[in-house]
Amino acid sequence: MTLRKKIILFSSVFMFLVIAISHTAIYFLFYRTATNGEIDQLAVQVDALVEAIANNDSTSKETLRNLLTAYLPANGMIRIVDETGDDIVPLQTKAEHYANLEVGYTTTETDRIVQDEKGRNYVIIEKPIIWENGDIVTVHVANELVYLDKTMGTLTYVLFFSSAVILIPTIIASILLSRFLLTPIQKLKDTMQRNIHNKNWQKIDVDDRSKDELYEMEVTFNEMIDSLKENFEKQETFVSNASHELKTPIQIIKSYAQLIERQGKQRPELLDESVRAIDSEADRMQKLVEQLLLLAKHKNENSKQKVNIRKIVSQVIQTFQKAYPERNIHCEVEEGDYETWGNTEQLKQIPYIFIENALKYSEDDVLVTMSTDKKKIVIQCTDFGEGIAPKEQEKIFDRFYRVDRARNRETGGTGLGLAIAKEIIEIHGGKITVKSELGQGSVFTWTLTK
Repeated sequence: MTLRKKIILFSSVFMFLVIAISHTAIYFLFYRTATNGEIDQLAVQVDALVEAIANNDSTSKETLRNLLTAYLPANGMIRIVDETGDDIVPLQTKAEHYANLEVGYTTTETDRIVQDEKGRNYVIIEKPIIWENGDIVTVHVANELVYLDKTMGTLTYVLFFSSAVILIPTIIASILLSRFLLTPIQKLKDTMQRNIHNKNWQKIDVDDRSKDELYEMEVTFNEMIDSLKENFEKQETFVSNASHELKTPIQIIKSYAQLIERQGKQRPELLDESVRAIDSEADRMQKLVEQLLLLAKHKNENSKQKVNIRKIVSQVIQTFQKAYPERNIHCEVEEGDYETWGNTEQLKQIPYIFIENALKYSEDDVLVTMSTDKKKIVIQCTDFGEGIAPKEQEKIFDRFYRVDRARNRETGGTGLGLAIAKEIIEIHGGKITVKSELGQGSVFTWTLTK
């Protein structure tokens, strides 16, 4: 069943149930109110009859018959019976079928609604009185609810008619509502199917209407398409760049292997050169693959704990000082609390990447400074090398981007280091910036919130 049919069916059934319950309640409430009114009205007549009997001094049956006739309801009967169930006074009625109503002797005053075999409703009031000889007899007064039955019949027709008047517009309104709600959804569905089959990143034409949830859904879908398109293009670029970066060392290794196969036996001096070249290119490939895996690992590794950034940076600096004893790495640290939440192994990569780049692309000293306050930790890595041109500074954090491709290839760079650092910093809720001037060096600043 389609969503449109579900909306129409649900709204129609729900409204039908509401109408049925409310109209049933109206019917029975009106019936109860009307019957109570009939009972009260007849009770007044019965009280007047009993009082008239009590005040009557004559004992003749003719006089009593006339008295009962005077109080006889228009559509009913009056009967007075003794404890044996026999009539003391002849039954008074204007229609013979009223005589078939079942009445009996009772010593308590009662009132009730009864129905005969033909479905006619009657109000019957039974009231005991003391007769002239001292016996207790029962006065029975019945009145057919002729007008009430007609009124209830009319009310039934009115309620059915009003139900139809309410239900039909409800169905029409549910059809219009379903069309209003489902048209944007259908448009979204068609656009998604076209995108799946055609792969053209088509967006929805947003209607100029009220800013409701459907409008927000369309806008969000368009934003999602833009984001997917951007990520897909980045992925294509990433795969293309990765393939290119791997293709070059593979081709070099293959070329030297073929050279050894052709001339290695006749020219032994080529063997050492080829082995060194193959080993160098294999190292480059290994580093590239490791960094690619590191990028994927950072996206899936979210375990964090309390870490001390000062200790992490100090450990990385000590590692580089042992590896590069001829280079000077200065560290200036302000006093303060350098603890924050993070992944230790990931956070080690950040100063490692910055210091490695500083040592690789400059011949002078490297300066690392650290400061902190109640809300954030700031670390700066400064080198005094060639610097980066302003137009290049926005691109250096892109994957595989290299300012000087020839020089980076000589130093073994892959163009992934700063991209990895940026991704780790953003995973930890931090920011990274660069400030550089040509010939003056570069300052990389990264900030972490506590």
